[in-house]
Amino acid sequence: MWCMPVILMVYFLQQLDKSSLSYTSVFGIVQETHLVGSQYSWLGSIVYVAQLIWQPVSSYALVKFPVAKWLFVHVLMWGVIVSCTAAAKDFKGLLAARFFLGIFEATVAPCFIIITQMWWRRREQTIRLSAWMAMNGVASAVGSLLAYGIGHIHGSLKPYQVIFLFIGLLTVVCSFVVLLVLPDSPVKARFLSHEEKIVALERLRANNQGTEAKVWKWAHVWDLLLDPKTYLWFSLLFLCALPSGGISSFGPLIIKGFGFDPLQTILFNAPFGIFQVIITFAAAGIATKTKLKWPVIFALTLPPIGGAAALLHLGRGPGMKNKLLGCYYVLSFSTGLQPMLYTWASQNTAGHTKKTATTAVIFIAQCAGNIVGPQLYRTNEAPYYHRGLIGNLVCWIALSGLTLVTAAFLALRNRQQAAKRRFLGKAAIIVDVSLEDTKTAAKAQAENEQREKAEGAEPAVLNTKAFDDLTDNQNEDFMYAL
Repeated sequence: MWCMPVILMVYFLQQLDKSSLSYTSVFGIVQETHLVGSQYSWLGSIVYVAQLIWQPVSSYALVKFPVAKWLFVHVLMWGVIVSCTAAAKDFKGLLAARFFLGIFEATVAPCFIIITQMWWRRREQTIRLSAWMAMNGVASAVGSLLAYGIGHIHGSLKPYQVIFLFIGLLTVVCSFVVLLVLPDSPVKARFLSHEEKIVALERLRANNQGTEAKVWKWAHVWDLLLDPKTYLWFSLLFLCALPSGGISSFGPLIIKGFGFDPLQTILFNAPFGIFQVIITFAAAGIATKTKLKWPVIFALTLPPIGGAAALLHLGRGPGMKNKLLGCYYVLSFSTGLQPMLYTWASQNTAGHTKKTATTAVIFIAQCAGNIVGPQLYRTNEAPYYHRGLIGNLVCWIALSGLTLVTAAFLALRNRQQAAKRRFLGKAAIIVDVSLEDTKTAAKAQAENEQREKAEGAEPAVLNTKAFDDLTDNQNEDFMYAL
């Protein structure tokens, strides 16, 4: 009631602000600001160049500074930047504004991953992370409808200027909710009593992921660099982000290329966002129920592979509008990949510095993919965009294969963790209580204690290192989530 509404609001505003460029593309920003060649593509990519630059700074700051206060400053500033974008008259002005937008938006998702790990058990994290990621779809649908309404305004300002002003000022006003409502951590939450704060921390013991610490540990960074998982997460997020970056910037232009006018294009872009919300929640529900991520991720790669192949094969004649639009909507299954991958990576990392650094790695990968993605598209390649669609197709195929490799590696790591526990006199095979629901968690915990007794160990030895700020490699009780 206190944390999630603020998280959902901020992520909605972030996506709305970031997508404002794609809405303005339909209302002539390319012509009004005299963009040529790949300049429009660079307006999409420069946001992620800035995020790439700022990500290491943000990761260090998230360990050192209060999370909610750090987030407030960034939300306020990016709202100011979007508002000022309305004054840009040419490529240089737009590029500068988009660069600073990327700087101030860089910290949002890393903040929310840390907050999610700080408040919820691993079983609960999937649906909550998916909920704030689903705001991408809500923002896409609402933003399309807002742009449709604003497109009918005829005044002294251009439609693209009104869009930037409206969305930017809305963000400035809402930023103060973050300052007034969102706590920095469970122990600083004004709405919890002292006893409730203890419960809020203790219920996370089974996660074995540690809790907030204000000390940057270089040992965790070396652990990260030597961990093969790090490079798997980077590759998975890069392959996911590259198609996403192209579609988010060029989606409305792709639809326009099917033969629709500007206002129709904006309206037909709205269902893509609605499908994104449905798919994201459905994927999260299935993953939570089955306690498995990899089958869901693998399944989500298959429809976009088919949709991209169909768009490459079909022509662009007047009678093809409906078929092409249907194929484009099939690509929306790919939007469920990002929250699943975020959750998969965050649930398989422990130690505060390592968690923060891992978040930085996956967002660097996302930034790199989003930089490259729009560059595969060119406005002069309309309406086919063959190069962009081929690039997307290759990425989704590679992602499906790498998902299977990652699942096999995590299964191997669980066997290695079991061997460590056996060597230390603990039960090798235990149930991951953090992935169980409330009804079965207590039963699973009792079963684990019985297994410890059978091995001659005290039941209390399990999860005793949960709050020692150890990495997943250092804590033999940590179990990897497949």
